[in-house]
Amino acid sequence: MAIKTAIVGYGYSAKTFHIPFLINSEYFELVAIKSSKPDEVNKELPGVQVYSEVNELLKSSDAELVIITAPSQYHYELATSCLQAKKHVVIEKPMVSEIAQGQSLVKLAEQQGVICSVYHNRRWDGDFLTVKKLISSGKLGAVRYVESHYDRFRPLVRDRWREQPGPGTGIWFDLGSHLLDQALCLFGLPQAITARCIPLRDNSTTTDFFHVLLHYPQLEMVLHGSPYSAAPNIRFQIQGTKGSFIKLGLDPQEEQLKAGVKPLESPGVMNSKWGKDNIEQYGVLYTEEQQEVITTEDGCYQNYYQAIADAILKGHDVPVTAQEGLDVIKLLALAVLSSDQGKTLSVDDFFK
Repeated sequence: MAIKTAIVGYGYSAKTFHIPFLINSEYFELVAIKSSKPDEVNKELPGVQVYSEVNELLKSSDAELVIITAPSQYHYELATSCLQAKKHVVIEKPMVSEIAQGQSLVKLAEQQGVICSVYHNRRWDGDFLTVKKLISSGKLGAVRYVESHYDRFRPLVRDRWREQPGPGTGIWFDLGSHLLDQALCLFGLPQAITARCIPLRDNSTTTDFFHVLLHYPQLEMVLHGSPYSAAPNIRFQIQGTKGSFIKLGLDPQEEQLKAGVKPLESPGVMNSKWGKDNIEQYGVLYTEEQQEVITTEDGCYQNYYQAIADAILKGHDVPVTAQEGLDVIKLLALAVLSSDQGKTLSVDDFFK
């Protein structure tokens, strides 16, 4: 039986990262959208009920799952209303803007007996899946140094909410949240953080550059994001006791989604070209004896929503729990504090 699903917001996030995985899915039925653009929704999604207010959607629709794609400063209020109405909730990253808000949502979801998950979809990037597999294979030996980049060439400030002052805005909360979540998946919580999160562009009023060091026992990890990278971009660089690995380029799924490529050709039938990396961007494993091209694993954002369906319908584990989303928020906040104070800060002390 399909899960009746509603979406709050009808902007880039909803249209690009969520709706394409609900359309043609045998597990979800999109029944409602909260939007201030009813004519646009009716034209593009005929048959889906449009509401101007979230409370009206919660009261009048029969949605079981609500996906929140509004700007992050509204996540807490919206998620609280949905959880209080005993709806399952998916929240676009970052989960919330403040640690106390995340703690409240974790507790409320547990009290209500419903799922609260954060959409850290880049756990299903092909490059990240490749790195996980390569580390697990032992070909790199013991990993000692990792760089994880999300660099772009965007030298001009754009007029959008993510680049304006406010709770949860700036590239560190926007893209750094993905890199932090991936780091936690690979290595768990670091012992300490040293961070530089600053505005570098002319007229920038929020963080648009970050260089964050995660300190582990016998492992250093760098998370880096710059708006001035016009050359081919390193995505991952990993150095271990047996060799090193370098991967260029970004996962193709976002560009496919922006181009209108559908992950599902029909109900239950995947697009055979979905999530496949360009051969020229395959990573290379370097050892003393040889160089080996490593085929990139296929990206698979659809697996997130498959896991959400399994969690709701079958009681399986939740992909990206609310607690995992909260851990990311804590590290985002700690990095900002480290940057402001200009010193290394203990993670253990902050998480107590």
